[in-house]
Amino acid sequence: TPKRQSTMFKRWLLALLPRVGLIVLGLCCCLSLFYLLACKPTSPGSQQSLLWSGGATSKEGYMALLQEREDSHRHYINSLTKQIAQLKEALQERTQQLQESLDKAKTRGILPQGLESLHKTPTQTDLKNFLHSQLNQAEVISGVQLPSEYAVIPFDTFTLRRVYQLEMGLTRHPEERPVRRDRRDELISAVETALHVLNGPQQHTDNTRRKSTYSPSDFIEGLTRTERDRGTVYELMFKGAGPRDFTQLVLFRPFGPVMKVKSESVDTRGTLINIIVPLSKRPDMFRQFINNFREVCIQQDGRVHLTVVYFGRDQIDQVKAMLDQTTRETRFRSFTLIQLNENFSRGRGLDVGARAWRRSQNVLLFFCDVDIHFTADFLTSCRLNAEPGERGLLPFKHLCHIFKRYPDD
Repeated sequence: TPKRQSTMFKRWLLALLPRVGLIVLGLCCCLSLFYLLACKPTSPGSQQSLLWSGGATSKEGYMALLQEREDSHRHYINSLTKQIAQLKEALQERTQQLQESLDKAKTRGILPQGLESLHKTPTQTDLKNFLHSQLNQAEVISGVQLPSEYAVIPFDTFTLRRVYQLEMGLTRHPEERPVRRDRRDELISAVETALHVLNGPQQHTDNTRRKSTYSPSDFIEGLTRTERDRGTVYELMFKGAGPRDFTQLVLFRPFGPVMKVKSESVDTRGTLINIIVPLSKRPDMFRQFINNFREVCIQQDGRVHLTVVYFGRDQIDQVKAMLDQTTRETRFRSFTLIQLNENFSRGRGLDVGARAWRRSQNVLLFFCDVDIHFTADFLTSCRLNAEPGERGLLPFKHLCHIFKRYPDD
């Protein structure tokens, strides 16, 4: 019937509407996507990729882009050149005005003190004179008078691997760990400069007994300190041609290029060390000391003398027996035993031991305690850092990293 057909048509129309809506929505999305792709601006990367694609059109576009960039750089260079020319012209004009003002002030006699050198053009000779004046003012070639001991600038000892600082005092370990990178580079640069000097042709003509070639392994130790208004001094010690020959090189860096101050050979063959030990009882500790003395001083070095100042009578027979046994086994007879019937006094013992030296040979005195253990390198350091006629204690920087007490003390 017509009513039934109308109802079926409505149902079909209602079922078709969602499908039509989905189709229309899909068409709208496609149209929007196409619109976005068509209206999106072309990026430089895509343009460059198009230019790099094959074909005559891409090559011509690339050449045009290259020409445009070149014109832009040329324009920028021309602009900078004009600015530089203008600055030079302004500088020349200001310099001329300053020169005229200085000439007028000099003519009138009112030129301020210290400005006389402004009208001169600095030369290489002026720079050398300034560096040499810094060297002469620094405490390198000769000492300077200081108001007190607090004004003394301490040295630091360094090797290729470690730096030992005196400013740490006794409360902290003097070894700088880890060494700062800038400080390590500075010290290594000083050693490299010293090697270039030692291996240079001029050094070869000055010293006929020098080694053929110096290497970093020949570097023993160095001293360095910095005067804040002068510069930095380096005293470097290298092994020489023989086992007891050494070369000392002094360099100075006046906040500029490193300068060579002096280079000299050091011969330690005739330097005898007199080790003075004050002692009272403690035979076990003296036995450990004499064993270390036999191993280092007698077997490895051989240029030492031992002076023992003994206080009292108790257990002195044991000390004599140890010295006699050492003499029989090693045939080393450079001993002196002094007995004092007094209470123990370290200062008194050191004074008596130093005055007991009666030989004509000049000797290097080393005041030592019985509980100290030292090495052959320390004896070498003592000889390298002492000169005849000097009096005083060896600086703490040489002792702090070489000495060590016995573990059972």
